[in-house]
Amino acid sequence: MAGFKSLMQRPGPRAAGCWLGARYIRLVRLTGRWRIEGTEHPERLLAENRPFLVAFWHGRLLMMSEAWPYDTPFQMVISQHADGALISKTIGALGFGTLAGSTSRGGVGALRAMVRTMAEGSCVGITPDGPRGPRMRAAQGAVQAARLAGVPILPIAYTARPSLKARSWDSMMIPSLFARGIIRWGAPIEIARDTNIGTATRDLEARLNDLVHALDEELGLPPVEPAPQPVPAQMAKGHC
Repeated sequence: MAGFKSLMQRPGPRAAGCWLGARYIRLVRLTGRWRIEGTEHPERLLAENRPFLVAFWHGRLLMMSEAWPYDTPFQMVISQHADGALISKTIGALGFGTLAGSTSRGGVGALRAMVRTMAEGSCVGITPDGPRGPRMRAAQGAVQAARLAGVPILPIAYTARPSLKARSWDSMMIPSLFARGIIRWGAPIEIARDTNIGTATRDLEARLNDLVHALDEELGLPPVEPAPQPVPAQMAKGHC
């Protein structure tokens, strides 16, 4: 694994790997039986010229580009670590832009870039549990960005059978060729100026997990559970 990561840091192999990754995503879509549900939600907002934030778990990132056939520009927030660079180049090969940074690591710059991008009329995608988890636990950055920009959040998820689950912190789902797949948009989560960040973040987390579990159950797949809830630092130290 260390050798592979070292290899992918070289410009040539990295470019080839990203190109192959993008082609694989396209092949999965072309050879499989996929349907996209809930498109009335993004289409209504786009018809109203309302930008929005698209939220999905890191483990369900691979096929998200296939949910966006729209003319409105779409950009993904991608962290600046090595894995993030690979994802960014793969997304670029699929025709989408990226914003560098991570809102889960105090990324003020990323928040500003997201707000500015949506103010210009583009939509932005974010993984609330990225870039390093815990899996399927939402950090507050997505809600903070939506509140600052005055836009709603649209949750989205996908499932596929057959597929592989990567042995990674996010249990990333990798659909097989000729798979049956479902991509599903959830209803918008409106974020007002006076929205409680903590409450809205828990709601977003619950909505995303409900989407994932319902989709996996529909295709008869074993559930992927969220990582254990992080223990607050004060409790871990024995403070009241």
